[in-house]
Amino acid sequence: MIASDTVREITRLAGVSQDMRRFRPNVLVLRSGPFQEDEWLGNMFSFGDGDDAPAIAATMRDVRCSMVNIDPDSGRSTPEVMKAVVRTNNNARIYGTVTRIGQLAVGQRAFLRAVTEQRCS
Repeated sequence: MIASDTVREITRLAGVSQDMRRFRPNVLVLRSGPFQEDEWLGNMFSFGDGDDAPAIAATMRDVRCSMVNIDPDSGRSTPEVMKAVVRTNNNARIYGTVTRIGQLAVGQRAFLRAVTEQRCS
């Protein structure tokens, strides 16, 4: 998962066109402010309304590899992209674990919820 503003900021700093495909996200969250992903860690995203809405737990940072340097259309490498990632946050997205299956759709609302750990005594 990645925020659209994170992609916008990294590509701006790298001086390349804003192309979400460089980052290969399964889920793109439209959210204000770059690098919001750090705040998502340990929390849960649900998609759509209802108690049965699909959900993903934000589990860990994705330490980027050089694949973000590759232009998806031309195949040319632009090392400035990875350099921008390293200079700004060293991470560019997060991994998630599906906790409730379901269908996602373009434009569907995503809700971030804090996860409270429950312990048995």
